[in-house]
Amino acid sequence: MRSETVTYVLIAACVLVFGIQMQTPGALIREFALWPLGAGFQFWQVVSSAFLHGSVFHLAVNMFGLWMFGREVETALGSRRFLVLFAVSVLTAALAQLVATGFGDPVPTVGASGGLFGVLVAFAMLFPTRRVMLLFPPIPMPAPVFVALFAAFELFAGISGTMSGVAHFAHLGGLVGGFLLVRHWRRPRARLR
Repeated sequence: MRSETVTYVLIAACVLVFGIQMQTPGALIREFALWPLGAGFQFWQVVSSAFLHGSVFHLAVNMFGLWMFGREVETALGSRRFLVLFAVSVLTAALAQLVATGFGDPVPTVGASGGLFGVLVAFAMLFPTRRVMLLFPPIPMPAPVFVALFAAFELFAGISGTMSGVAHFAHLGGLVGGFLLVRHWRRPRARLR
């Protein structure tokens, strides 16, 4: 079995669900997107919303990022831990989004970005000397610097309301969840006396 199996299964699941979304416009969003509390929220949406996407571009960006960083993170952590990392990041992203939206406007959240941000921070922690190239502008930088700048941008955009329609706090929630989990795994175990 390949060491990147979970990465490819997650990508396939998102593509498959998006295909179903295109066949049934609106139906999956109503039931499975993450709705704010009091505006249609159901507990399963904290997971199901990660497999829905708002557009072909949204899907393509998330799946490219998952393919680019997920394969190496899964190889380093192993498939089981990688799946746990993705799941925890999705959950913490959903919780952050629910807190950020509160009982606000009934606008749903969709996308695997929270899981991707957890994978991205894990990549930076596991491969701190690796360089990542920005697309615009094309500037290479160490992975931890890239993640820190990305997190700072998400925080600024979330607080200022820049780029409305993007779940900035969900991205940050996924990043924090991934960071805390990888940090927990790296802690030395206490010795038994």
